[in-house]
Amino acid sequence: MAARALQLTLQPWEVRSSDDFDRVFAALIKQRPDGLYAILTGAVLRPIVKRIAGSALKSRLPSVFNIIEGVDAGGLMCYQADPADRYRRVGYFVDRILKGAKPADLPVEQPMKFEFVINLKTANQIGLTLPQWTLMKADKVIQ
Repeated sequence: MAARALQLTLQPWEVRSSDDFDRVFAALIKQRPDGLYAILTGAVLRPIVKRIAGSALKSRLPSVFNIIEGVDAGGLMCYQADPADRYRRVGYFVDRILKGAKPADLPVEQPMKFEFVINLKTANQIGLTLPQWTLMKADKVIQ
């Protein structure tokens, strides 16, 4: 596992409803983690992305999101499969199916193009100085 190679300890926290968030975040903060990686999927977590980013910012906790909305809401970083590229691939598969291909015969693909976004304003607010080489690797830096 990559985390073990980097000597990182991962602690998963599960939020099943928006009502769970305050309880889970309070417990998370008591453990004093070095950072938060928020994987937001489905109808439960996407609506509370602002609460997650805001709570992380208030706690001065560096936060990385898997969707750009997290960075727009005040999260530190986002690393996601490029949305435009994903939709192009969906169009390709829809075209193949409409032309008679069986969905079960189509290959499963992993994203090939990713987007890395940094919110420099958030970094400054939590007192984090990012190396210049990290900023240069970003596809977008929010000032």
